[in-house]
Amino acid sequence: MISLPYTGESAMSVMNEMHSIMEPHLKCLNLWQLDGRPMSGDIGRGATRESIAFAVRLAVAKDRPLGFLQLAGGTNAHTADGLRKEGLFQTTLENSNDVRSVLASPSSAFIGGVAYGGYARKIVGRVLSSMPSQQGPSSIEDHPELLVEALGLALGLVGTVKCYHPVHHSSFR
Repeated sequence: MISLPYTGESAMSVMNEMHSIMEPHLKCLNLWQLDGRPMSGDIGRGATRESIAFAVRLAVAKDRPLGFLQLAGGTNAHTADGLRKEGLFQTTLENSNDVRSVLASPSSAFIGGVAYGGYARKIVGRVLSSMPSQQGPSSIEDHPELLVEALGLALGLVGTVKCYHPVHHSSFR
C-alpha cells in the first residue's frame, strides 16, 4: 500500500515514479491510498470533496499504474454516496473474472475501499468519552450499552461501503 497525497498536477508523475521503482518487486496489484485531506477527521460534505475529486482525476488518467484506489483523508459519512454519484464506486467486479483487465481500463475505475481513520475515531471517541470515570483502567466491554452504541456507529459507517444497512443498535440487545 502506498499513501499518495494530492500534490496537484504532479500527483500522476509522482505515482508513476513510485510505481516504476516498485514494479520489479511487485507480486500483486498495489493499493494506492489517496489522501485528499490527510488526517482531517472532518465531518462535513465538503471535506470529502477533495478526496473524491482526487479519485476522479486518477480514474480517468490513461497513464496511471495498475492497482486499487482507496480513499483516505477527508473521508466521512458522505464519501460512499459521493463516489456513487461520480460513478466510481463499485462493490463487485461485474462482467469480468480478470481483475487486471478491469483495472487496466480507466473507464472502469475500481475504488478498492475507503479508509475512515480520523472520522471513525471521532465518532466512536464520542462514545468512549462518555464512559463513566472510575479509579483504575476501564474498558468499553465493562459498559455493554456503550459498546452497543459504538458498534452501531461503526457499522453505520462501514455499511455505506459494504452495501448493507446495519440493524438498528437496539436490535443487538
